[in-house]
Amino acid sequence: MAAAAVGASFVALTACSSPMEAGAAAVVGSRRISAADLNRNVREYEAALKKAGVQPSQLPLPMTQFVLLRMTEQSRFEQLARKFGVQVSEAEIDAAAKDPGQAGSPEMNLLAKGVSPGNARAFVRAEVGLTKLADKFGGRQNQQAIAKLTQEYNSIKPVFSPRYGTFDQQRGFLDAGRFGKAAPQDQQQPQG
Repeated sequence: MAAAAVGASFVALTACSSPMEAGAAAVVGSRRISAADLNRNVREYEAALKKAGVQPSQLPLPMTQFVLLRMTEQSRFEQLARKFGVQVSEAEIDAAAKDPGQAGSPEMNLLAKGVSPGNARAFVRAEVGLTKLADKFGGRQNQQAIAKLTQEYNSIKPVFSPRYGTFDQQRGFLDAGRFGKAAPQDQQQPQG
């Protein structure tokens, strides 16, 4: 999907040092991702992986961190779309949801991004919104448009609860915190 390519090609997750809210897995710009919401997403994602026959060990990060990064990215995409008045129609979501991506099927494409079937429409809406915003700025092939989109994206700072691991803006999660095993250093880049 074009939005994933845009997101993966120029977006680096960043973190800042503002205080973490109680019960939050992360605070992303003006939005809070609760630990309860993260846990629900992880359970749904784990069930979807099991149904698809995918082992959690095949993920680039421990499952909780992988899903948390997806939720963080989705929140940033949604906040950007709202800020710039980008609207995504149900027809656009329907069309984008059929994209098999590099995974070969729409379901596996979304699972590869940390998205369970129950979260698919919201995530696809956010991705399409990012693509439309890139186009609004001048197009996905326009370096100035991508630079502006990158600047706007990076202005929405996520702050992760340390219980989910230590996050470095250049290298991603350095450890899994209390809720997972450490990921190998060569697999630290978030998937988009």
